[in-house]
Amino acid sequence: MRSSIPTNPPLIRRILTAFIANEVRKVGIERVVVGLSGGVDSAVSCMLAAESLGAQNVLAIKMPYKLSSAESLQHADLVIECSGVEALRVDITPQVDAYFERFPDADNMRRGNKMARERMTILYDHSARWKGLVLGTSNKTELLLGYGTLHGDMASAINPIGDLYKTQVWALAEALGVPEPIVKKQPSADLWAGQTDEAELGFGYREVDALLYRMVDKRYSRAELCAAGFPETFVKRVGDMVRHSQFKRRLPVIAKISERTIDRDFRYARDWGR
Repeated sequence: MRSSIPTNPPLIRRILTAFIANEVRKVGIERVVVGLSGGVDSAVSCMLAAESLGAQNVLAIKMPYKLSSAESLQHADLVIECSGVEALRVDITPQVDAYFERFPDADNMRRGNKMARERMTILYDHSARWKGLVLGTSNKTELLLGYGTLHGDMASAINPIGDLYKTQVWALAEALGVPEPIVKKQPSADLWAGQTDEAELGFGYREVDALLYRMVDKRYSRAELCAAGFPETFVKRVGDMVRHSQFKRRLPVIAKISERTIDRDFRYARDWGR
């Protein structure tokens, strides 16, 4: 089934560039730091930030591991060249390999999570050095499916694309002028050789976006989703993924003892400093 998610790239572009400028400047700074992987999500976040704040206020950091593909680095360089942002390369191989020398039996999932979290510590270190907020690069599809690393690639200070499904990110990328090789390639976290998102998930982004849009945004019941043509096994699997990854989409749950608990009662701007 083809996705029929409403997408208006020019309007989304205006909303998100205004969002970045407002959220960054409200805390008294002008800059952002973004991890540039060579993929479409980080490319879109980077180019939105450059348009919003000026290229001189965006620091893009490439953080390859020794098994990262050369193509990913080349594509990251394409984004740096066309956006004009500041850039830095930090190789994560030494620290990742030093850790796994102690745990050589670690599987791909553990190694991938470690790499994602290592990269995020680097981004936050340079956000302090450069006085810029860390810009998120996780899209709505990934966040809903839990397809990301908690405190790794899912971490950020602000996230301009977290309410865009992957198919919407592709449409926005074309409108922003993200280089075509990045938009057209198979999505991959590039955590090990040959890894692709869709092979790991077991379904395509366009297929799951069509389902998630109806399940989440339009609130279809399971029966309505099946009646719309989605296989029941697919509906169940995706629904389970959304439910089981809810812990990744919220702050740590705090046991309630007092009258006003931080994660549920003390939540609004009127509370701050009063």
